[in-house]
Amino acid sequence: CSARIPVYVLIVTLLFPHQPYFAASALAGAYALGIISALVAAWALKKTILPGESAPLLLELPAYKRPHLLNALAHTWEKAQIFLKQAGTIILFISIILWIMSTYPKAEVPRGTPPEMAEKFQLEHSFAGRVGKAMEPVIKPLGYDWQIGIGILSSFAAREAIISGLSIVYGIGESGSENQDLLIENLRQAKRDNGQPVFTLATCLSLLIFYVLAMQCLPTQAITKAETGSWKWAGFQLLYMSVLAYVASLTVYQGLQLFGVS
Repeated sequence: CSARIPVYVLIVTLLFPHQPYFAASALAGAYALGIISALVAAWALKKTILPGESAPLLLELPAYKRPHLLNALAHTWEKAQIFLKQAGTIILFISIILWIMSTYPKAEVPRGTPPEMAEKFQLEHSFAGRVGKAMEPVIKPLGYDWQIGIGILSSFAAREAIISGLSIVYGIGESGSENQDLLIENLRQAKRDNGQPVFTLATCLSLLIFYVLAMQCLPTQAITKAETGSWKWAGFQLLYMSVLAYVASLTVYQGLQLFGVS
């Protein structure tokens, strides 16, 4: 899924900003984990709720021809337009809704509050802040705060929407999703209430594992429903992949904490 790439790049850059070989290995490892987990899940489902022989699948392969540059460019342009019309509009819609939720209702900031704290105070008392605070007890064992929770929630409609989501909830604004350096620097400086950094090694690895395994794509859910003829399988797919991602991220984060890795 190409939508994973911006999320992987963001997390890997936070982990290894000046270590390209480690960053490349982490990116390749994330894809390898996704492939291995898919194969293991398919084997487990075949041995449990989907027993029996697999249905035969016949595909007619097209004739091999020398690629034509103009055809390749036309195909690329067509796919880019489809992405902008489908995924792009979803991301824009989510960003607008998230901006409204993170801006309203307006809270009365106590006098004497520093400007940077005033923005955080406003966000905490907005609709998005209240949703994030309600989620925090569930996601805190994974190393996430309520702001990361808002980003994760927004990305269930479109995985890459977490980029603009984090830009908004961390007070960077929409320009942060366009300027990756600004976004990454702001995320590195993000602090918890106790003064500790938010995006530590353990938290970043936990977040990377979560995005490898979780089902965060509503179009895929719609395709599953169309292929199976029932929302039951689409709902099952969303449930088991979310639980798998949660348990794996929990294991990674708590395991690292156990060995003293923050």
